[in-house]
Amino acid sequence: MTTSCLLTGTLLTDGTELGDAAVAVVDGRIAYAGPGAGLDGAALPSLVRMELPPGSILLPGLVDLHCHGAAGGDFPSGEPEAARTAVEFLHRSGTTTVLASLVTAPPEDLLRSLGVLRVLADEGLVEGVHAEGPFLSRARCGAQDPRFLRDPDLHLLAELLDAAGGHLRTMTYAPELPGAEGLVRELASHGVVPSLGHTDADTRTTADSLAKAAELLTVSAPDGARPTVTHLFNGMPPLHHRSPGPVAACLELATAGRVAVELVADGVHLAPATVRMVFGLVGAANVALVTDSMAATGLPDGEYDLGPAGVVVRDGEARLRSNGALAGGTATLLDVVRRTVASGVDPADAVLSATAVPAGILGLGEEVGSLRAGLRADVVVVDPGFRPVTVLRGGEVLR
Repeated sequence: MTTSCLLTGTLLTDGTELGDAAVAVVDGRIAYAGPGAGLDGAALPSLVRMELPPGSILLPGLVDLHCHGAAGGDFPSGEPEAARTAVEFLHRSGTTTVLASLVTAPPEDLLRSLGVLRVLADEGLVEGVHAEGPFLSRARCGAQDPRFLRDPDLHLLAELLDAAGGHLRTMTYAPELPGAEGLVRELASHGVVPSLGHTDADTRTTADSLAKAAELLTVSAPDGARPTVTHLFNGMPPLHHRSPGPVAACLELATAGRVAVELVADGVHLAPATVRMVFGLVGAANVALVTDSMAATGLPDGEYDLGPAGVVVRDGEARLRSNGALAGGTATLLDVVRRTVASGVDPADAVLSATAVPAGILGLGEEVGSLRAGLRADVVVVDPGFRPVTVLRGGEVLR
């Protein structure tokens, strides 16, 4: 049930910080966001002031482009109730806009999972689906099951698009595979954002593919959409001074604003200094913070599943039972924001990369990702340590 209310505190949105601010929520939308002194009470209905602790910070609802599950729910499993459990936990944790991520699996499993997730998307619980595979490099498969990897197949892609019912929003692909150029063209023609990753490509192949994807998206996708790079540094060869590989091309294109790079800044996938370096090089407007979270998120260490693979979580670190490869994350997106700030990134920049940047990639900049009048009332209230206090989604108080 939505509520009309007034929230006050420090505002962090669109890369800026504003003290003594107010956000007015009316009928599930933001009616006002700005200086508290500028709020015209006469122009708004009677609002109930929400009691918040001193020092509260108001953030836009967080937007996660890469998330495989949480709270025991695994999006790739194709289990409706498990998926709903994950979504409910994520929303209450501050991730009010979620792309449900799949992993590489047999075609029949992918189609079944898409059938489940399209229902959640139709209901507005998830924003759509991110397909991480199956058109990925065997040499850089990470936790992706190599048995089910394949070269780009436009017939299979057509089946996936049909099963998703218009809700396939992004797809990770390796540009060096035969048929990758046609895959990118077909994705863009359907408004699906190509996300380069799990790749062993050289610098030129990477740069050419991303540049082509960016060009195609300007014609066929919503304003603001651009290619992304799936978890930069992870699932690709490291930068070497004589063989710079994909990392160099991704950083160069991100600096130019042509692509956005995902960072799993959870303290496991990347060192804090690496996170700080990327923000300094390419700017927060070209970084999308993501979780790559899996079913163990929000739960204790133990044994879990990630699609068809078994995963062991120890000290919050998820690895495949079979070979020890990293197998997603266990942090929420608010955890990632907090750790990004702890790495030395300005708080306003960290929040921007978890809100307006991913919202823009999905073409949702006029609906979510910012605290501005007219947008959906997704508000996350945190304490000075970036720990959650209250979450609103569409004006509904979730915690």
